[in-house]
Amino acid sequence: MTPKPSKPEPGKAMSANTDDILGKASQSLARLKEVLHGSKRLHIFTHDNPDPDALASALALKYLVHQLWHIQARIVAGGVVGRAENRAMLRHLKIRLTHAERVPTTALRATALIDTQPRAGNNSFPRRLTPTIVIDHHPRTRWRLKARFIDLRPDVGCTATILTSYLLAAEIEIPSQLATALFYAIHSETQALGREAGKIDEEMYLRLFPLTNKRLLAKIENPTVQKAYFAHLNSAINHAFTHKNVVGTRLGTVTYPDVVAQIADLLLTLERISWSICLGRYKNMLVMSIRTTNVKGKADRRIRRLIGRRGAAGGHDMMAGAHIDCTDKTPAEWTQLEKELIMRFLHLLGHKSIAELVPLVPSR
Repeated sequence: MTPKPSKPEPGKAMSANTDDILGKASQSLARLKEVLHGSKRLHIFTHDNPDPDALASALALKYLVHQLWHIQARIVAGGVVGRAENRAMLRHLKIRLTHAERVPTTALRATALIDTQPRAGNNSFPRRLTPTIVIDHHPRTRWRLKARFIDLRPDVGCTATILTSYLLAAEIEIPSQLATALFYAIHSETQALGREAGKIDEEMYLRLFPLTNKRLLAKIENPTVQKAYFAHLNSAINHAFTHKNVVGTRLGTVTYPDVVAQIADLLLTLERISWSICLGRYKNMLVMSIRTTNVKGKADRRIRRLIGRRGAAGGHDMMAGAHIDCTDKTPAEWTQLEKELIMRFLHLLGHKSIAELVPLVPSR
């Protein structure tokens, strides 16, 4: 039998913080019920190239609406799931994902955007439609946010935390596979509560852990990787540079876009480094990720200033990403843009006089 959410031991009162969390979640559930009244099907859109937070949160909402209101739901996303850990998550936790290209607009009635927002530039939700539900932990985009139900919490470390609070407030059983998905989402998004995690993230993380399947969790955290990953890693090291507290690289053409963020995370582990930047080319898009160890780094603001109106960008204080459509650029123009973005990034960090970028690995 699937274990129920853990409850306080007899004689031990639930913390006031938990009461507040579940109280707010209960209010959200009441609003969700009203908004979805009469709906028989829900299409749940995540951002393109979904990560563990998006996948787990969408899976949780799908389970929630079915258990409470008998609504059938489908998880929809554009792009690809390329990172080995994310692919392992889909495989081992049996998460079914429908590509956005296979969902006609005429089929969309009740809809949800999870871990993203309308017109954020990183999802395949039709721009002319207004979603029914938006649940996200990213800062509000510059576009006016419209939806019948909105739960937007930039102070929370990940969207999976919000959905976990809904499940606990509903007092329904959390299956082991779903608990594993949600736990891994919080774990990876906050780097085991070490990055942009608040009290609510810690609370949900600890409540989920006893319910997880430890064997499946180990398989997700330690997956086998494709040959392409080592090719990208080789390119990353060969083209990497350092300048004072910054490390960066250009990957060239990549086989899956989320490898750019993966390499940015890896580069940030270099000693005496507090910022990393990584750029890659996926199809007709220039993909960029920046990372920092500075908890008040305002990475999202910096990347928006960096690309301006040339593309779409978003993120948090310590991590951010962007993409720019380069369909009409020649290879030489594409390379020049990458170099300009790197130099402008260094200038935004206060490095005004830059004689040269030092190769991470000196040529022999």
